[in-house]
Order: sequence, then structure tokens, then C-alpha cells
Amino acid sequence: MTSAETVFFTGGAGFIGLHVVPMLLEKGYKVRIFDNMFRGDRDAVAAFGDDVELIDQDVRYGGAVHAAMKGCSKVIHAAAVSINKSQSDPYESMDINMIGNHNVFAAAADHGVQRLVYCSSASVYGDPERLPMHEDDRLDPQTPYCISKRAGEDLLGFYQRRSGLSWIALRFFNVYGPGQKTTAYYTSVINHFVNRLKNGEPPVIDGKGEQSMDFIHVHDIARSIALALDCEQDNVPVNVGTGIDTSIKDLAEILINAVGADVAPIFNPRDVLVSRRAADVQRAKEVLGFEASIEVRKGMTDLVNAD
Repeated sequence: MTSAETVFFTGGAGFIGLHVVPMLLEKGYKVRIFDNMFRGDRDAVAAFGDDVELIDQDVRYGGAVHAAMKGCSKVIHAAAVSINKSQSDPYESMDINMIGNHNVFAAAADHGVQRLVYCSSASVYGDPERLPMHEDDRLDPQTPYCISKRAGEDLLGFYQRRSGLSWIALRFFNVYGPGQKTTAYYTSVINHFVNRLKNGEPPVIDGKGEQSMDFIHVHDIARSIALALDCEQDNVPVNVGTGIDTSIKDLAEILINAVGADVAPIFNPRDVLVSRRAADVQRAKEVLGFEASIEVRKGMTDLVNAD
């Protein structure tokens, strides 16, 4: 690979992107970030140096996407409206996530890029029928965000059949880590617990705390993206998780220990929908050579201590 090979990275100035870019530079790539900077960090991008270019533009504008992608050999598409914002404003979500998906995929097909890595989501499954959740399980997306992620995977299949586009769709589970906005959907429970604990208050858990998530550290998410750019197999969705579901009750205990608080959680007795999540991680091993490296207890403890 020559040092001139450039990765086109939509949303690359955001939370996940800023963890991926150093790995791409380490591999010898140059990076062209395409980001509307609504949630991007301009100073962090500038600190990467001359091998990282920033185009301050929006994926809704197909002409801008097409022009900016010229000369890039690979694409990472991460730009999207978040899951909670998609419910409060479905119009913007459809505009950015659906139209944006299509603009990026169509441009990649036109330019003949070697590989497109799409940041999809485990939310395409909806409430799972079984654990662990496998890539071939029934999909039942529930919000505009989740629906757009599933549609994005279908669109990739169209451009694969029509134009030979090579793609990998990474279905991220519950991402957390340093640098994440406190409004992030999947970390709201973490932030709520930590804020209460630091104020000397016990975390409040609805029901028995049996709801669970597969929390995966952003460093591992970034590794999966870097691996997907270069893996041999293509044209498949791949779960990116730890394979372990951490209940809300266990999460509270981990964070109590991390903060060093002398409290016990308070359980709010009411009926809650007990939803559980855990990734089947076999395909990630086979296709990407990926396994999560940061155990949840360590990752959460480091996150608390970094504040």
C-alpha cells in the first residue's frame, strides 16, 4: 500500500471517528474527513497534522459528497443523526441518514472504491427473540434511526449487485468510552448513575435491573473499523460487541466500586420491559479477525477515573 492511499471518512470528526483516525494513520493511510461539524471537534482534527484533511460539508448534498470523494480508494460512512434525536425529529433523521446513506454509497460505486465500511447498529434487530443475537436473525428496527440503518444495509446490497461495490456493515452494540457526549443514548444510564454516585446519592434502578446491554469500548469499535477496511471477505453485516450482556443491576455495582461510593442501589418497583442484548461474535472473529479486548469492568472503571 502506498502512502498516497486516502480514506474518505464521513462523520470522522465525531466521537468514534477521533478514535479511528490515529489507527488509519498508523496503517499508512491519509484521511479525508467529510463532516458537517455539528458534533465534530475541529481542534482534535487539526492536531492530527497534514495527513488529515477536513471538508466541512453535509452528506445530504450529493454533489458535494461526489466531488469530495474523488481520489479516495476506501470509504468509512459514520455520519448519522443519533437514535434519540431521530425520534424527536424524524424528518431530519430521514434526510441525513437515508439520503446521506444513498449519496455516499452511490458516489462510492461511481468512483469504484475498493471497500466501503458502513457504521450500522445492533438496533436493526429490535427486541431480540434470542441471545446471543446473530447476524442472520430477523430484523425488526423500531425508530427512524434503526430503520435507516437497516435500509442502508439493503442499499449496499443494491450497489454491490449493480456496480460491484465491496462493503462491510458493522452492527455496533452499546458503545461507550472517553470523549462521548453525555447526551449519547446508550450511555445515558452510565452518566445518570455516575452523576448520582459522585453526589453521594445511590443509583435508582427501575424494576429488578434485569435489562441488559452489550457494552463495547470505543477503542474496540475503532479497531473493528480499521480491520474491516482491509479484510478479505466482504458484503456481509458483522456484529461488533463483546458477546457479554451486562445487566443494569451489574452495571450499577461496577460503577459503585469504580467511584468508591458506600451506597447500595435503590430499586424502583414498577413493571419494565426487560430487554436484553448480547452479540454473537463468531462472524467478527471469522471475517475481521476481531475480538473485543477491553473487559467491561475495566473499561467502566477507567472511564470513571478519567473524569
